Amino acid sequence: MRLALYQPDIPQNAGALLRLGACLGVPLDLVEPAGFLIDDRRLSRAVMDYAAAADLTRHASWERYLAGRPPGRLVLLTTKAATRHLDFTFQADDTLLLGQESTGVPPEVKAACDAEVRVPMRAGLRSLNVTLAAALVLGEALRQTNGFPEAA
Repeated sequence: MRLALYQPDIPQNAGALLRLGACLGVPLDLVEPAGFLIDDRRLSRAVMDYAAAADLTRHASWERYLAGRPPGRLVLLTTKAATRHLDFTFQADDTLLLGQESTGVPPEVKAACDAEVRVPMRAGLRSLNVTLAAALVLGEALRQTNGFPEAA
């Protein structure tokens, strides 16, 4: 299981996703360009002292990410998906793709995905924070695939 973050806008979200990945043993692919400097102090603040435990791979572009990504399905988290994450059958080699906080992903990125899932929410509300959505979906994916790390 992997997380991939497409051209993030908000360093605190990227940092929180790095921390989530570090704690759960899930690598994070960051597809650039980002809307902030990767060494931004706000990113460091969110990652805290978990940076050394994080498995981060930076990709200079979407094309480079596609050329080097590991095998497995690319599963897009989007508010526009018909399938709830709870009704989706995850596989251990899936990559959960998170779009840009302000705009999601462009059509060519969406077209490259094998599946789309959404977190069910109350009507009339727009979306969850990208990190919260990732945590919910990743938790379900790891539960289904028995991928949670063993307790220390």
